[in-house]
Amino acid sequence: MGRGPGRGLGIWARVLLAVGTVMVAAPAAWALAVDQQAVRGYSVPSESMYPAYRPGDIAYFELGGAGELGVRRGDVVLFDAPGWRLGGPGIKRVVALGGDRIAYRTGDAALQLNGEPLEEPYLKDRRLPAAVSFEVTVPEGRMFVMGDNRGNSLDSAFRTGDPGHGSLPLSAVTGKAVERPTALIVAGGAMFAGFAVLLVGGGLGTGAWLVRRRALRRGVGVLEPEPRFPTAPAP
Repeated sequence: MGRGPGRGLGIWARVLLAVGTVMVAAPAAWALAVDQQAVRGYSVPSESMYPAYRPGDIAYFELGGAGELGVRRGDVVLFDAPGWRLGGPGIKRVVALGGDRIAYRTGDAALQLNGEPLEEPYLKDRRLPAAVSFEVTVPEGRMFVMGDNRGNSLDSAFRTGDPGHGSLPLSAVTGKAVERPTALIVAGGAMFAGFAVLLVGGGLGTGAWLVRRRALRRGVGVLEPEPRFPTAPAP
């Protein structure tokens, strides 16, 4: 390659354009390879799940049914319960499953799960395991759900007079809470940085072109051939 005005800018432009392309293409290819629709964020509408989630927080859920997600006691689930009049998907924690006996009497230090105190470190106030007394056996194929802020959560404990004793069918589950998907955030940041690098590279390339064009107008040789080593004559 010849040397001349704008050569340095041109080299940097090509380097940055190549780097920027990789920074954009690699995260994009990864995002296409992974089914990102399997994880979705929902805005938390109330204080019922505080301190795990504050109102307005984005809670992330792996979408699917209870069976494929392996829902267990202690999981935070996203569910549809039209009869509960939540105005949208509900977010609560599973405290008991089909066959479990769950109970609370005013003054108890904890919920009683199958006759044993239930350890719940996630509660807003561990002195208030529930706001009302109840004692039910959860029917098979159903779940008993409660909020972490027991003093401000309309949940299964208030619906024990219903046919399902306040429980919901496992088929109501549409997602299970997962950690904040930081990998996606990092990938998005890398793509954003890649676009910035591409812009800089494009700017340098434009600058190199302008420098060469100006040199041509002034009659300055744009390309100065690099020295060549003499070659031996052909036999």
